[in-house]
Amino acid sequence: MENRYIKVTVLNNYLKAKFDQDQNLKKVYLKGEISNFKNHTRGHLYFTLKDDYSRISAVMFQSNAKNLAFTPEDGMNVLVTGRVSSYPAQGTYQIYIDTMEPDGLGNLYIEFEKLKEKLSKEGLFNQEYKKSIPKYPSKIGIVTAPTGAAIKDILSTIKRRYPIVQTILFPALVQGASAAPDIVRQIERAQEYDLDVLIVGRGGGSIEDLWAFNEEIVARAIFNSKIPVISAVGHEIDFTIADFVSDLRAPTPTGAAEMAVPTTVEINNTLNQYKIRLNKNITNKIKTSNIELQKLKESYILKNPLAIYELKEQKLDSYIDTLNNYMLNKIDVYKHKLDSLKTNYILKNPLSLYELPKHNLINYKTRLNEYITNILNSKKHEYDMLVNTLNLVNPLNILDKGYSLVYKDGKLVKEDKDIKVKDIIDIRLNKGNIKAEVKEIN
Repeated sequence: MENRYIKVTVLNNYLKAKFDQDQNLKKVYLKGEISNFKNHTRGHLYFTLKDDYSRISAVMFQSNAKNLAFTPEDGMNVLVTGRVSSYPAQGTYQIYIDTMEPDGLGNLYIEFEKLKEKLSKEGLFNQEYKKSIPKYPSKIGIVTAPTGAAIKDILSTIKRRYPIVQTILFPALVQGASAAPDIVRQIERAQEYDLDVLIVGRGGGSIEDLWAFNEEIVARAIFNSKIPVISAVGHEIDFTIADFVSDLRAPTPTGAAEMAVPTTVEINNTLNQYKIRLNKNITNKIKTSNIELQKLKESYILKNPLAIYELKEQKLDSYIDTLNNYMLNKIDVYKHKLDSLKTNYILKNPLSLYELPKHNLINYKTRLNEYITNILNSKKHEYDMLVNTLNLVNPLNILDKGYSLVYKDGKLVKEDKDIKVKDIIDIRLNKGNIKAEVKEIN
């Protein structure tokens, strides 16, 4: 009888063979949403592919995953092709994916992530730019559709919690191609009003329904708003770019209203706390003042007021004695200085102040005359030497010995070939000049 029983491994292998032999399972086209995504260190991708009613395990090995043009993440809708087979070790079946690409909503998700990364790098999500929400606002603006559950929930919540606040509706389209520009116009229009808080949002819906709040122009309008902005888009699980750039994100429109205003109960509780603390502080102050008053009543000074003046009189006497001693010491110091001046040699012999400068002046005068004389003698000697040198090289000195110089046309005649018979020549003597005519040349 035991031969009828088989091992689990045998059954699982049999089922795997059935899966592998089925032609309909060798090429399967599926679309669904990624969940439980895991990127293994070896590059294999493991996740669950699901729709609204069912799910299937999926694996994409590294050899195929390396060809992906995007990074898969939880929540992305994708289109996949692959084969369905069982995994005998666990007795489950799964799809082995060959190719994968984003579905329509997956493309929106990728666009969402790209814009989110871009604005994050620009710093639009930084905490340093977040404005604080006033605790007790007097005027609140609301940018949303004029009809629908969102505006009703916001207004009813505000009226119930804080009826004294004023609300202004800035009606805008919140869905469709024209929604984003309309939301921007209403946010910019709200800047013209003296608002304390601005709520921007709408009710829940699909990612396409909420897409206007993922537009870059809406994000920048919220960032540039001078008024603190509370985003209130969709349900608690819905996140949009507007949520990241706003000063405060609310999970729902009702939540935004609750964050924008306090409740009358909270205000009354706060006032009661202030009242208790104020009464306590006043009581403590009175007790402290009574204790100080009692101390003053029992004070020795109040019982003996003349003691104040007695103490001051003693201090005054001490100050007078100190001042007198100081003055006497100063007088002694100046008197000693005066005696020193009286016995000073200069005062007794005032002319001595001029004797030394006068003696120095005479010495300077003598030394200056000697210096000038030496310079003149040296220059005269140099002059005589230069004159003698010039005389030695002076070509006219030869005339003193009876020689003469012959010139023709202003030029010195050095050879007989420089002149001709009948030439007019000039003869320069030691004293005087002669003009002559050449009669003969030998």
